[in-house]
Amino acid sequence: MVEEKKKETKKKAKRAEAEEMTAEELEKAADALLEEKPRAKKTSKKKTAPPEETDQTEDNTSDNGEKGEKKFNLKEIVDKAKAKGSISNAEIMEELEDVDYDLEQIEKLYEALEAAGVEVTGYLDNPEFGEEIQTEVEQYESAEDMEKMLSQEGLAIDDPVRMYLKEIGKVPLLDANRELELAELMANGNEAAKKELVESNLRLVVSIAKRYVGKGMFFLDLIQEGNLGLMKAVDKFDYRKGYKFSTYATWWIRQAITRAIADQARTIRIPVHMVETIHKVSRISRQLLQENGHEATPEEIAAVMGMSADKVREIMKIAQDPVSLETPIGEEEDSHLGDFIPDDASPAPADAASYTLLREQLNEVLKTLTPREESVLKLRFGLEDGRTRTLEEVGKEFNITRERIRQIEAKALRKLRHPSRSKRLRDYLE
Repeated sequence: MVEEKKKETKKKAKRAEAEEMTAEELEKAADALLEEKPRAKKTSKKKTAPPEETDQTEDNTSDNGEKGEKKFNLKEIVDKAKAKGSISNAEIMEELEDVDYDLEQIEKLYEALEAAGVEVTGYLDNPEFGEEIQTEVEQYESAEDMEKMLSQEGLAIDDPVRMYLKEIGKVPLLDANRELELAELMANGNEAAKKELVESNLRLVVSIAKRYVGKGMFFLDLIQEGNLGLMKAVDKFDYRKGYKFSTYATWWIRQAITRAIADQARTIRIPVHMVETIHKVSRISRQLLQENGHEATPEEIAAVMGMSADKVREIMKIAQDPVSLETPIGEEEDSHLGDFIPDDASPAPADAASYTLLREQLNEVLKTLTPREESVLKLRFGLEDGRTRTLEEVGKEFNITRERIRQIEAKALRKLRHPSRSKRLRDYLE
C-alpha cells in the first residue's frame, strides 16, 4: 500500500510538472533568449564578450571620477515589463535614457518582449506629432508639392534632392484598406507587397527627416537613414496588433535618424541619449526666447526640464560644435584661427632663444674642464640626454669607485664656481 501511494504521488508530481511547463512555455522561450550570453560566460570564464555584445548593466567611471553611460541591459528591461504585463515605448526610452544603444539592440529587445508575451504600447509619445506628420504626407501629392512646401520652410532643395522627390512622387499613397491588404500579404511572405509598402511611405521619411536638418547631416543623408528605419519597420510590422503602419514606422524612422546623427554628425561622437537631451534643451531654449523675448538662462531651462542648472550648463557645453583651426580670420581672410592660439606646451620664442644660448655657453664653460670632469658632470646632471645618473652608474662608465666619482664631481663644481667661469652663466640665472 505504501509503495502504491508513493507511485501515485510521483505520478501526480509529474503531471503537475508537465502542466507547469505548459503554462510557462512563452516565459521559458524568452528566458532562454535572455540567458544565452550569461550561459556562455559560465562556460568560458576566460573569454570576455565585446562591449557591444554585453547585456549586463555597468556604470563606466572615467579616470576623472565622472560617471559614464550605462551598458545596454536587455534582461532588466524585460523582467520589469513581464512584472507589469505591458510596457509603453515612452517607458522603454526612459529606461534607455542613459544608455548608448543601436538599432540591433533595440530590435533584440522587442523580440525578447514579444517572446515573453509582453505588449508594447504607445509607439508615439506625442500623438499630435503623428497626426501632424500624416497631414503633411497627405499634402505631398506630387514632387512639385513636396518641393514647394519644403522651400516654404526654408530648406534648400538641390538637384539630387529634387530628383529624389520626383521619383518618390510617382508612387501613389495608400488608403487604409490597401495598407491592410499589403500587411496581410507580407505576413504570408509576399516580397512585392513589402516593396510597395516601403515605396508608398517614402514621403513619410521626407516629412520626418526635414525636422532634423541643421543637426550636422545633409538632408539627403537624413532621408537615406530614415529609409533604413522605414525598411526595418516594414520587416517588424504586425498588423494584427492594431497599429497604423505610419504610426509604427514613424518611431523606427526617428530612431534611425537620431542614431545616425549621433554617429556621423559630429567630429566628437555624442551618445544617442545625449543627442536627444541636447535637442530638447535647444527646443526649450527657442521656445523660451519666443515667450520672454530674451535668451533663456540655464536656470530658466532647468526649471522647465526639471533638472539642475549645472546639468543644463554641462549639456550646453557638450552641444557646442568643434571649431576648425583653419577657420579664416579677418576681412581678407588671409589668417587662420590657429595663428592666434598659443601653444602652451611649447616655450615662448624669447625663452627658447635664451635656453639655446645658455646651452651654448654651458658647453663652452664645460670645455675649460678636463675631459673626465666634463663627462662626469654631463652624465650626473643629464646634460646630454636628459637622464641623470647615480654615482654608481657613472663609476661603472669609467670603471672607478663611486667615491672617486664624487670627488671628481666636487672638484669640477668648485672650478665652475670660480668667477672666471661663473660670470658667463650668471646672467641666465636672473
